Amino acid sequence: MPATRTTLRRSLATAAALPLLAVALTACGYGSQAEENDTENPSAGGKKLSADTVKIGYFPNLTHATALVGIQEGLIAEELGGTTLKPSTFNAGPSEIEALNAGAIDIGFIGPSPSVNGYSKSKGQSLRIIGGAASGGVKLVVNPRKIKTLDDLKGKKIATPQLGNTQDVAFLNWLSDKGWEVDAQSGKGDVSVVRSDNKVTPDAFKAGSLDGAWVPEPTASKLVAEGGEVLLDESTLWPDDKFVITNIIVSQKFLSAHPDVVEAVLRGTVNTNKWINANPDRAKVSANAALEELNGKALPAEVLDPAWESIRITDDPLAATLQAQADHAVEAGLLEKPDLSGIYDLRPLNKILKAAGRPEVADAGLGVK
Repeated sequence: MPATRTTLRRSLATAAALPLLAVALTACGYGSQAEENDTENPSAGGKKLSADTVKIGYFPNLTHATALVGIQEGLIAEELGGTTLKPSTFNAGPSEIEALNAGAIDIGFIGPSPSVNGYSKSKGQSLRIIGGAASGGVKLVVNPRKIKTLDDLKGKKIATPQLGNTQDVAFLNWLSDKGWEVDAQSGKGDVSVVRSDNKVTPDAFKAGSLDGAWVPEPTASKLVAEGGEVLLDESTLWPDDKFVITNIIVSQKFLSAHPDVVEAVLRGTVNTNKWINANPDRAKVSANAALEELNGKALPAEVLDPAWESIRITDDPLAATLQAQADHAVEAGLLEKPDLSGIYDLRPLNKILKAAGRPEVADAGLGVK
């Protein structure tokens, strides 16, 4: 893959010159507008598929490493032939869902809560989950001077990114399992749950107005760099230490009209995930170079290294954990019980995996019939 190697060399050279500046990135959460990039398909001379263009949305965040690296290294575009890839970045799940519904993007990388909300609100008409991208990368980080054990959380102020987002639901569910009472809407109770944007949480933590936070990477590692300690890794609460943090979704209209393009993008993501897992150090550099280009700042090593280590890149959407996360939101009173039947269409992904001699992934009974 000459184009990929050329891009990699460019990425490595760029990353080597990056200043070690910290950046706090938003989780698969809420509240921003998209930024469209003008990346053109380097394989534009190839055979065009059924669509002239495919518009892909993702977050400038390490939990979206498949998109960061796949676009940076040309691994997704390489599968598209003459079809042009046009990426757009988002900082929030709802705005990405709105863009998908409006046709501003065709395919998106997004967290489980926005996926469930988008599917439920559209009564199952807007999107399908067609693959996985990442697992893990969520931690409870605390001020070790105030909190030494999990029991010490009682009476403390702990941040989550936003009311009802993936980490907020997880923390509320964990508190309930502990037997502590917290009003989900206000965050008041045995523990004060403070909804704080990931961009401001590190400063609030440093200033002492927060005692800890249940947050995704790289915010968790940023808090550690500010003197915090990891008290709990959410992965340890799940079977096999795996739970979905990033899905790949597609507009049902686009999937119906351009299945060949969707399959090509999935081949690109499968190839990207394989490359990331085979070359984690080079992939980390590539992801950080993409973040520098998108955000204007690179992550310093003391944040990047532990954050990257805690994220698992996977093709499996871990469907059973999505159902569990939705159930937790219902139990917390943040979501009416959704009908998730048909939210997955893993047939294109499983076709690709089977062709590669790899095991198929399951939809937990939530796939299209």
